[in-house]
Amino acid sequence: MSMTEHTTKTARHTTFYLAAGPEDGPLIVFLHGWPELSISWRHQLPALASLGFRAVAPDMRGYGRSRVHSRHEDYAQEHLVQDMIELLHSLGRKKAVWVGHDWGSPVAWNIASHHPEHTEAVASLCVPYYTIDRGLEHTLTLVDRKLYPADEFPYGQWDYMRYYEESFAEAIAPMDADVEKFLRIAFRKGNPEGEGQRAITSYARRGHGMLGGPLPDLPRDPDVVSEEDLSVYVSALRRNGFYGPSSWYMNHPANAAYGKTAKQDGYLEMPALFLNARYDYVCEATHSRLAEPMRARCRNLTEVTIRSGHWMAQEKPLEVNAELVKWLATGVPAVWPRPR
Repeated sequence: MSMTEHTTKTARHTTFYLAAGPEDGPLIVFLHGWPELSISWRHQLPALASLGFRAVAPDMRGYGRSRVHSRHEDYAQEHLVQDMIELLHSLGRKKAVWVGHDWGSPVAWNIASHHPEHTEAVASLCVPYYTIDRGLEHTLTLVDRKLYPADEFPYGQWDYMRYYEESFAEAIAPMDADVEKFLRIAFRKGNPEGEGQRAITSYARRGHGMLGGPLPDLPRDPDVVSEEDLSVYVSALRRNGFYGPSSWYMNHPANAAYGKTAKQDGYLEMPALFLNARYDYVCEATHSRLAEPMRARCRNLTEVTIRSGHWMAQEKPLEVNAELVKWLATGVPAVWPRPR
């Protein structure tokens, strides 16, 4: 199933997106995170399209061929949500199934909580609802203090987010200096041996680096990205730089305030799916309390754990696709494509 390239423009933003499947099929929109692209969903778009869905994946604000804005505040959740609502309208649709990963997850969750009228169902890979979409201070209340004692690790595994706020230029400088080297380090499969250990991101501020110190030189992990995939990521980030993508981390107070404007006090009635990555030690929801607020706020929740690292859709595409399709068929039957 081939993917086609599209662009939609409004006065406030330009969004590039990939699409596959029949134009009149039920709409499912995939939202990537940091530091990815629409191609992060290259395994999902053809699979869902082959079933009759119209599967769409945008380059999010600041990425790829979408517009790169010039100020940190341009990357607050409220603006990102509006980008996606405008994309929805450009597609001539009123509703979609929204699927997010990493920073794409709070966008998907915020669409569901602020615009339920535009949401058939919502799914997230790795990031539970009612966490970072409610700002960093809220998320810190969910840190596992047995693993991250407050006196030594006040920000837990989210230390790198505070590092961005305190030392933004220092944080992104090594990434911009050698994009390929950084992405070879970043895009790696999950390691079961890290379970129960502290995430390297918890040392960001003391090590003056997002990964707790100087960047090692590692080979590409073929279980996550091919040489061709990596070259696409590298080209886009060399062209645009890390300022826009990393500015998503610079709006926690604004995002927390936006979260308080959610409808129904933030309770979600529509079907919701959370795919937990067992070997994701930053978004660690297997042993910590990170998923507890989501369980309290989602009234039609399905949870599945996949033995994967953070880049789940790329590392374990068969498992991710299988769980998505199973949930759509059994949990959201109203959107299942009708025989033609």
